[in-house]
Amino acid sequence: MSLFIKNVLLNENVIDIFIQNGTINAIGENLDFQADKIINGTNKAVIPSFVNAHTHSAMTLMRSYADDMELHDWLENKIWPFEKNITEEDVYWGTRLAIIEMIKSGTTHFNDMYWHYDGTAQAVVDSGIHAHLSSAFIDLGDSELTKKQIAEQVDLYHRKNEYEPNVTFTLGIHSLYTVTNSGVEWARDFAKDHNLKIHMHLSETKKEVDEWVKQTGMRPVDYLDSLDMLGNHLLAAHVNWVSDDEIQKLSDNGVGVIHCPTSNMKLASGVFPYKRMKDAGVRMGLATDGVASNNNVDMVDEIKMAALLQKSSSQDPTIMPAKEAFHLATKGSASLFDLNMGEIAVGKSADLLLLDLNNIHLIPNYHLIPNLVYSAHSGCIHTTVSKGEILMENGSVNDEEIIIEQFNKAANRLVKG
Repeated sequence: MSLFIKNVLLNENVIDIFIQNGTINAIGENLDFQADKIINGTNKAVIPSFVNAHTHSAMTLMRSYADDMELHDWLENKIWPFEKNITEEDVYWGTRLAIIEMIKSGTTHFNDMYWHYDGTAQAVVDSGIHAHLSSAFIDLGDSELTKKQIAEQVDLYHRKNEYEPNVTFTLGIHSLYTVTNSGVEWARDFAKDHNLKIHMHLSETKKEVDEWVKQTGMRPVDYLDSLDMLGNHLLAAHVNWVSDDEIQKLSDNGVGVIHCPTSNMKLASGVFPYKRMKDAGVRMGLATDGVASNNNVDMVDEIKMAALLQKSSSQDPTIMPAKEAFHLATKGSASLFDLNMGEIAVGKSADLLLLDLNNIHLIPNYHLIPNLVYSAHSGCIHTTVSKGEILMENGSVNDEEIIIEQFNKAANRLVKG
């Protein structure tokens, strides 16, 4: 399919963009191309779409189910018991609803860890979006469950081509405190043997770190280093409670670190040490986390939250300026997954958004990126394009009413038990 966007604002210049076979083929003034679809970009600006670097999309089923709780109490007494009754079909509809929200708020790629992998993967394929997906590996010290989890991961790896190219399979280690040492070591070896990324939660809360030190005598990052787990294949979410020495190890080994500001604030998990990470050269991205702890997957919201949290917690208004926050959600997150997206340039994947410059929240348009970060909301997004395919135009997403109906049936059944 070919797509031609005419007269759109890019970096203060009005230009045309020609897209063919999912890639930006040409950018310039007064271009002359024939295309399957032509979009009038007048009074619109084009920006790269967002990459949500860490979420649990089907947790839309638990939106506001358990709020105002401490993380470990929240997990053990509300979330995990709820999840015992979730089926693959529930996960499918929960993910479809999350993807509608992502498309409406400008995300075209996300990184997910959850149960019932096939439900999530099929939802991605049916929605036209793309994602890195992992099945949650949690064994809670049960060696028999470890074997079962490993067998599931191996089976999913061998079936990964069923969902390509929309889905890239990864390994999902929930955390050090929920997975046996043998499970972690297996993931390390399997990832190296098959060139896979490992997605995990790391050093999210002070309690988690303190208990790990008490149990092992080592801080979590140091422990992973002792297992030879650190590398650019490792994607670590949260990473709030780390020493300077740990941060340097993350940087030296190219570990991808993912900031989840809203979730961290809501669960009072801690403040991400952005400046220390930046000064050390750590690779960073941005994410919403799951809906149960956010309570949305709106990256427009998340960019603003990230910038404001850093300013407020440091009492320094210059920390994480708008362009840096925007970078985390686009090129920064994209680079963690080796994606050819995150900027508008010839040869890049056509993952992009058209912003409505007539939207009241973008008027006046003195500086587009600060306007987007501090003033905009998802309603400012007119069109969402994923690999050259239009997923939303004029705020409309296909099958939205049907998906909402099926989602509500699933959510109501789960709540009633």
